[in-house]
Amino acid sequence: TEVGDTAKQYLQKGLLVPDHVITRLMVSELETRSTQHWLLDGFPRTLVQAEALDRICDVDLVISLNIPFETLKDRLSRRWIHPSSGRVYNLDFNPPQVLGVDDITGEPLVQQEDDKPEAVAAKLRQYKDAAKPVIELYKTAPQCDEDGVGSEQVTSGPEAV
Repeated sequence: TEVGDTAKQYLQKGLLVPDHVITRLMVSELETRSTQHWLLDGFPRTLVQAEALDRICDVDLVISLNIPFETLKDRLSRRWIHPSSGRVYNLDFNPPQVLGVDDITGEPLVQQEDDKPEAVAAKLRQYKDAAKPVIELYKTAPQCDEDGVGSEQVTSGPEAV
């Protein structure tokens, strides 16, 4: 769609998609799924987006991931992709067998501009500022809070099953 192409242009530049574009895209898609159950990841990011979402549906649950800034920056900046397939590697959690090389094709991996440490830090600061009012809006909604610790810590903790 035209609005999808507009959103893609922002994403390819490593920019957040403006409210008016992402809201139009999401609302039109969600209206076609009004009788289905779905999960949104990364939307709404701003109060404008949250208010648009609230106009078309009731939010049943909000999951809040509380992950320290440095942890997020480290995780995101260690992500590398194989452009033609979309395969994603993380140097900590899912490293390629050979550093910088796709496991299947042997082609070089690339780090997207928005995954470089400086870009990640800037996006996280921008997100934090925009997310505060959204978090306030949904404070009264049923919530599931997640502390964002690594899986090794969860499975080795005292409450591990």
